[in-house]
Amino acid sequence: MLKHLAVILILVATPLWAVQPDEMLDDPVLEARAREITAGLRCVVCRNESVDDSNAEIARDIRLMVRERLVAGDTNEEAIQFMVDRFGEYVLLNPRATGTNLVLWLSGPILLVAGLGLAALAFARRNAEPPAALTAAEEARLRELLDE
Repeated sequence: MLKHLAVILILVATPLWAVQPDEMLDDPVLEARAREITAGLRCVVCRNESVDDSNAEIARDIRLMVRERLVAGDTNEEAIQFMVDRFGEYVLLNPRATGTNLVLWLSGPILLVAGLGLAALAFARRNAEPPAALTAAEEARLRELLDE
């Protein structure tokens, strides 16, 4: 009974890879390159899931296209660029920090530094001026309000 439970736990705990045996290349070097490329490509249906992990039909098509490109003699960069040309930068799980993407890459740190600067400035102003003493009229009005 304990052995059966252990086997079930192992089967449930192991990830299920979407890459099917009929998709794999016979050449282990090319297959390793294909897996490296498809692990960095986003499934256009599943959003934040790699093509390697997705069971969607389009993910299967992308995996097959990558393998076709490698068999045709493309380098890893050429195969990735083929996918970017076809699906756009969105297909990359880790977008390149160039062009319009550079604005997105830099806006977070810039806004963080600006926010920290504004907070430091506000804190410095707050601590720079001691509160002014109450005038005689203000003190009288305060006593009047407290006595009521």
